[in-house]
Parts: sequence; C-alpha cells; structure tokens
Amino acid sequence: MDAVLAANDVTFAYPGHEPSLEDVSFEVRAGERLALLGANGSGKSTLLYLLDGLYFATRGAVTAFGETLTEACLEHPPFGPRFRREVGFLFQNSEAQLFSASVEEELAFGPLQLGWPKDVLRDRLDDTCALFGIEALRTRRPHHLSGGERKRVALASLMIVGPSILLLDEPTAGLDPRSQSLLLDILESLHESGLTLVTATHDLHLLPHLADRALVLDESHRLVADRSADDVLSDVALLTSTNLVHSHRHRHGGSTHSHAHLHGLGHGHDHTA
Repeated sequence: MDAVLAANDVTFAYPGHEPSLEDVSFEVRAGERLALLGANGSGKSTLLYLLDGLYFATRGAVTAFGETLTEACLEHPPFGPRFRREVGFLFQNSEAQLFSASVEEELAFGPLQLGWPKDVLRDRLDDTCALFGIEALRTRRPHHLSGGERKRVALASLMIVGPSILLLDEPTAGLDPRSQSLLLDILESLHESGLTLVTATHDLHLLPHLADRALVLDESHRLVADRSADDVLSDVALLTSTNLVHSHRHRHGGSTHSHAHLHGLGHGHDHTA
C-alpha cells in the first residue's frame, strides 16, 4: 500500500518550551487503521496537528500524498484544496469545531465553501444524515445536543465532503457506553469503505476496535514502538515503561503484592495455586 502520510525525523517544540516530539519517523499507508498511543503529554495530539498541517515541524518534515507540508503549499491550489478535502480532523472536544446555528447548516458549510451545486448538496445532506443517524437533529442547535450527538455531527460535517483520511483525537473521550459503541460502529464502517484512520488514544481497552497497528510514544516524546496492536497490548513491560499501565498493591486472601494494571483490560497477571 502507498504511504499517504509520513513523518521524517520530526521534532517539534512550542515557542519557549522543550520539544513535544523528538526525531519521530513513520509512514501511514492508505486504508490502514493506525493508533497513536502514549500517556498524557507524550505528544499524541501534537503529532495529529502536524499531520493535519495545523503546525509545522521545527526540524524534519511531514509529507502528505508525497508533498512536504508547508504553509505555502497549503495556501495554494491544487495541493491546498485537495489536502483540506482529503484529510479530516475530529478534535477531542467536538464542541470546539461546531459553530453553525443548526446541524444542517453545520454539514452544509464545507460543501458551500467548495462551491457545490444546491441539488448535489441536498442529496449529500440526506445521505450523510442517514448514515450517521442524525436525521432528527437537522434543525437542532449543535450546542444543545448531547456529547454523543455532537460527536456524530462533527464527524458527519467532515465526511460529507468525502475525505480519504480521518485524524481522530481521543474520539471516545467523555462518551457514555452507548454513544461510544455507536461511534466505534461508524468508524468500523468508514474503514471498511476504504478510509484511512489515524487515532490518538490512551484507552487501551478500545485499541482493538480502533486500530490494527500502533505507534507508542514515551514520556520523552520519542517513538519507541511501531507494531501490531495485539503485540503492543501483550507487551506489559512496554506499556508500563511508557506509563500506559501502572503497578499497584493488590490483596488476595492474607497476602499483598504489586502487579501491572492495564486500564480497562483487567489485571495483567494471574494467580496460580
């Protein structure tokens, strides 16, 4: 499969701060599901911002479709409009990316910016609302919706223009179990239709539902593993060293010991008589 996104020895530092990412290199292949794993502050969200052309590498380069991402190339056709159409970004806080007076206006904003004919837009609105189960929300104000509804509307507003890549920052954060399950089903359907999904998360119990391959960032902001999701989940030493699991004291009968606790996956140990 072709690489659609790549980071080549990328280092990034916010002004006046130590680097948030150090010498990170990897490729994202067309049609794959990739997770960015790491403890809070490891640089996952920053890496997504770089892949989306919201920030630019302090050193090294990020490429998309074979083109190095720069402010200049994103401001001019043909590459700039193509990139913004092909790459969608779902922020952790969906409310931050919803700004229109109604759900229907929210979904129509992108196509109108692209100059779509009204009849094409009308048909796409109907199809997209049906796909995301938000037909009954079309006249509602986005900020009056539940967290799960806002997440689906934000995702629908990206998908209506037909991107080939979705970047997702902690997409299930703050969702109740039903909303979380519905979102995961939608993402699975989008992947089955051919979309490339890159998801930043620290929810290990959701990893098998979100990705087949995982990149792991440590707390020094470096990439320390690029393996299958199953391999990463089975490597308790790796997860412990990157602060994705923790050890705690645990009592069984009259004895107490410490072991690794995998968040949402149960305890990383067994008890043998």
